[in-house]
Amino acid sequence: MPSEEVFNTPDGATYTTSNGDPIAEPYAVQRIGHNGPVLLQDFHHIDLLAHFDRERIPERVVHAKAAGAHGYFEVTHDISDLTCAALFNKVGKRARVTARLSTVAGEAGSADTVRDVRGFSVKLRTEEGNWDWVFNNTPVFFFRDPSMFPHFVHTQKRDPQTHRKDADMFWDFFSQVPESVHQLLILFGDRGIPDGYHHMNGYSSHTYKFVNAAGDIHYYKMHCLVEGGFRTLDSTKAAEIAGQDPDYGLKTMYNAIEQGHYPVWNVFVQTMTIDQAESFRYNILDMTKIWPHAEYPLRPIGKFVLNENPKNYFAEIEQSAFSPSHLIPGVEASTDPVLQSRLFAYPDTQRYRLGVNYQQLPINAPIAPIANFQRDGRATFVSQGNRPNYKSSIQPLSYIARTASQAKHEIWLGQATAELSSVTELDFEQARILWNKIFDESARERLVKNVSDHIRNVTSESIKRRQLSIFAAVEQTLSDRIADLIDLPHVTPLQVPDPSAALRFQASSH
Repeated sequence: MPSEEVFNTPDGATYTTSNGDPIAEPYAVQRIGHNGPVLLQDFHHIDLLAHFDRERIPERVVHAKAAGAHGYFEVTHDISDLTCAALFNKVGKRARVTARLSTVAGEAGSADTVRDVRGFSVKLRTEEGNWDWVFNNTPVFFFRDPSMFPHFVHTQKRDPQTHRKDADMFWDFFSQVPESVHQLLILFGDRGIPDGYHHMNGYSSHTYKFVNAAGDIHYYKMHCLVEGGFRTLDSTKAAEIAGQDPDYGLKTMYNAIEQGHYPVWNVFVQTMTIDQAESFRYNILDMTKIWPHAEYPLRPIGKFVLNENPKNYFAEIEQSAFSPSHLIPGVEASTDPVLQSRLFAYPDTQRYRLGVNYQQLPINAPIAPIANFQRDGRATFVSQGNRPNYKSSIQPLSYIARTASQAKHEIWLGQATAELSSVTELDFEQARILWNKIFDESARERLVKNVSDHIRNVTSESIKRRQLSIFAAVEQTLSDRIADLIDLPHVTPLQVPDPSAALRFQASSH
């Protein structure tokens, strides 16, 4: 149903062609006589058809289905010891935000209540440029090697021959990537199906860096925790909703905002010094691992509120473009290899979908004035007038130096290598804690059932046994309980090297 605004405030516009020519009857076409052919001179009709043929832009390869809204971020705590970002120079300062919250694997028409990771993207418009948070609703991810990403996505999509989702592809991939088991326990646990987009948390997963005015580095992970706590659906309820109301997530978030029940997320960071990062048990660049809260507690920095629905979904949500490379002074990317790859892949996706000038679209344009040497290209809205398109002495630009981070900490010397991370016992420790200490028995029972219901659709016995051996490396009883439900014999744990074989984090390698 259209919003009350549509019903109550008609704009009284006059119908025209795309070039502004008023048309008396939009359904009429020019013909020769009553039964003759349509005339090519009927620009209104031809333009209508031609535009209709081009209405769709490429949907995102991942995160195609999404809800979105606008609101604000507000600084609630002083973190000037961590970052020199101007956004944080005053408690109470606000920045306008646009958020796009999504499923990952499904197409634009897929159901909102599938068991899937959720995307959690927020664009903050600051005086120093746009700062994009391109997060997920889980604190870890499936792997730490960036070259796996395209192949991983292929296995979550459709089989190239049958064009169906395929359990063999799904589990064939994960059974060859043992470090994915931590994320799999989250995905097939109670948190695997959020109850709508506005009842879930968001996590950076990646490690980023804050740089303060003195140039000191603090590594951080960010957590956006929804007020009132996250809500989830069980598999039965989710399947019922998917059949009856596949746009449930879009509807419930839109209606909540329309009714004044604005979603609020409190924002925290976990931080590490350089010394802490280098002595940490796990590699801080490994996004399959969390940082224990007992060792690295959550520090509040702000909150963000979504209090405004879009007037036009396509213009404000579908055309919104997020990238982890959209950073501001005082915030930097770490050398997490998956993050480093996303720094390229995400803006390149938008260049393909929206064009090279995607950041000139109103929804993506920063409030900070733009001055650079980029010019022209399709759909140029801001051409920067007669300003020279090179470093000119005739009309020179001003240049502001950035606060330099500690250069000694990040000096790399070495040969170019083709590197793939190795699996060790460390990759099962946190999943084991999740199974043994975080989940209660009822949560363990639901996890086992959820995995069993999915993996029993696999036709390859070797894939099922291989995945069971990974579960056994976490905890033998986990594997055995799944095996019993899918009528397979128990398997022994996957054998991996001990923790000493893991690659440790040492930023300076000279």
